[in-house]
Amino acid sequence: MKETQQERSANDKQKRSGAPESLRSMTGYAVETADLPSGQLSLELRAVNSRFLDLTFRMGEDFRALEPTLRASIGEQVKRGKMECRINFMPREDAALPSGLNGPLLAQLQALSHATLDSFPEARPLAVNEILRWPGMLGDTTPDPQILHASALNLMQTALTQFNASRTREGDKLKAVILDRVAGIRSHVERIRPRTGEIVAAYREKLGKRLEELLPAANNPLDRDRLNQEVILFAQKIDVDEELDRLETHLDEVTRALNAGGAAGKRLDFLMQELNREANTLGSKSASLELTQTSVELKVLIEQMREQIQNIE
Repeated sequence: MKETQQERSANDKQKRSGAPESLRSMTGYAVETADLPSGQLSLELRAVNSRFLDLTFRMGEDFRALEPTLRASIGEQVKRGKMECRINFMPREDAALPSGLNGPLLAQLQALSHATLDSFPEARPLAVNEILRWPGMLGDTTPDPQILHASALNLMQTALTQFNASRTREGDKLKAVILDRVAGIRSHVERIRPRTGEIVAAYREKLGKRLEELLPAANNPLDRDRLNQEVILFAQKIDVDEELDRLETHLDEVTRALNAGGAAGKRLDFLMQELNREANTLGSKSASLELTQTSVELKVLIEQMREQIQNIE
């Protein structure tokens, strides 16, 4: 399976650092606040699983100019997930109201508004709250945009640190769950691998007894040759060594991807498809109730892993 550009970038970064990255969940949450002279600024990050990185920003127009920078900051540290960023500013309740409006600015705004309405009679007049929020209308009580923007950028870095820490903690738990299922599959493989020879031996004995019942004088070499041919064909039909070998190879790769960390979700999801394919083939070759039941148990464990992997970045 080909790597995406984001996965290649993450892997290159991991190689340069010389240390494995943390395995992260796509589900995360963080909120940070800053107390400013003019009020309180808060920034909230929340995310759930998604095939790609899907960013949504919910913030006032005062912060809209920051969106490209904020988007770039998130993209450097988050590769997948449906993520929402909320920025909210609450003015101080005890802030003193201005003694009056900015007269010159109000007169200029009024003149421009009348001129606009003369040209466009159907246009909606400015509302009181729009006039009061007009930059400079309330003098020094309007928060300094530069301070707000600088504070928002600082909050983003702090929130991203907390956000990734929460995703890493959940990623560690997901890794433990998946490795437990990997161990369960390995135990099934170790248990059923020697069973193929036992099943063939039992089939030979059963077929031999059947021939003796049908042909009491079954000392004819042709009958023995026929018995051997049937046993060989049966052994070839139920031979599952190749499927078991591939199962173990895929399990080794799952373990390697989990330990390597980083953006491993898509790779792990692909491996679940391959594991499920081998489990299905194992079931189709089953010659005993035990092997059939084992195939079902393997698919249950694989599905449990797949459900957890859907949450990995």
